[in-house]
Amino acid sequence: MEVIQTLKEFIEKRSKFNNKSIGLVPTMGNLHRGHLSLVTESLRNNHLTIITIFVNPKQFGAHEDLDKYPRTLTQDCSQIERISLDFPEKEVIIFAAKSVCEIYPVGFDTSISVGKITKILCGKNRPTHFSGVTTVVYQLFQITKPDTAYFGLKDFQQFKVISKMVQDLLIPVKLKALPIVRDDSGLALSSRNQYLTPEHKLLALVLPATLKRLKDIIIEQGLANALALKKDQLNEKKWDYIEILRQDDLQTPDSKDKSLIILGALTIGTTRLIDNLLVEL
Repeated sequence: MEVIQTLKEFIEKRSKFNNKSIGLVPTMGNLHRGHLSLVTESLRNNHLTIITIFVNPKQFGAHEDLDKYPRTLTQDCSQIERISLDFPEKEVIIFAAKSVCEIYPVGFDTSISVGKITKILCGKNRPTHFSGVTTVVYQLFQITKPDTAYFGLKDFQQFKVISKMVQDLLIPVKLKALPIVRDDSGLALSSRNQYLTPEHKLLALVLPATLKRLKDIIIEQGLANALALKKDQLNEKKWDYIEILRQDDLQTPDSKDKSLIILGALTIGTTRLIDNLLVEL
């Protein structure tokens, strides 16, 4: 395992693997078991796994938590190293840019934006968020040139946005999505969970519990009944949104659709949490 912090050194190292399969796990660090499941999957299937650790300022809004977002590089490297010991024949590079300029050169003035799908759900109240995500992911794809990039499905909308960018811009990378990893209580793992007090963690369980209840109602009673319950839940102010949509395009489903997704976002204290459940009928 090697930790690299400058673009120049990374490019030199990356050039030695042009004839090997390369997997990319893009992260903002503060790794948990969800991130590590992506690293493990890449190690299983590629000669070289690249983990990028970069807290991307472009995807944070003006009053969001960029400054206090946890930065735990030493701990992150230790966790990755422990996993890599199970794959002694594989190579691992951690690209942890030492400054923003390693990703966005001085004078950088370009934005990659996807249209319709970014205007709903998390994009509705965070208008610059997804352009920040797609811009950094595009940069990381250009820098690392992976064969496959690995993402977790907790950020389902983000995965669909990146998929649309890859499709539209003909980017030669395969995207692989892995299931949500949850703690023993059922809460989806997130780096922001550590902001929650013990009391807030209990309150946060309403998110996965509500999504599970809606899924059960869809399966047992039909979509119309679940939509009625969703409307009742939205009367509670803590919810940013609850939606039941089609999986493929995140649009309103009809009675013929069989692959659905229930997505929710709520704020507990000052911490915004998201989650989703897939429904196959």
